[in-house]
Amino acid sequence: MYRAYHDEEWGVACRDDSRLFEMLILEGAQAGLSWITILRKRDNYRQAFDNFDANKIAHYSQRRIAALLNNPGIVRNRRKVESAVGNARACLAILDSGQRFADFVWQFVDDTPVINRWRTMQEVPSSTPASDSLSRALKKRGFSFVGSTICYAYMQAVGMVNDHLLSCPQHRRCQTG
Repeated sequence: MYRAYHDEEWGVACRDDSRLFEMLILEGAQAGLSWITILRKRDNYRQAFDNFDANKIAHYSQRRIAALLNNPGIVRNRRKVESAVGNARACLAILDSGQRFADFVWQFVDDTPVINRWRTMQEVPSSTPASDSLSRALKKRGFSFVGSTICYAYMQAVGMVNDHLLSCPQHRRCQTG
């Protein structure tokens, strides 16, 4: 599962608003946990959160949130679940302003993937000035669970940053956006 995610998704440039929203919610859910935990629960998240339809999630009632907190298939952390609902509302506000969510997040890398040339995992940072800026901008618009480290992991996951090591066959594949 982890290898398939690495080889087929991680670092591949994504400009689909729905998938970008999904990944932001999953990266926030991952905070303090391993990514494999979230990968194993991903299908449960998709089912529990209406395939990450921001329009539906934004209208979740307290009753629906309570049901999610009883769902063993997801991370049952109240702050993380409520964050998903709030982030859906914040995402809709960006869309309602006439801007695509993809355009909003990709502006922090000038709409072009950053191609890093790391040789070792020790070289890969946990945050950058770009992830700091993205984090501040998301928080300003009402998003939560979007600290700079989460934002950098998000940027890596959706291909805004290519942090595959030079020795990884995926590095070359992920060089274009």
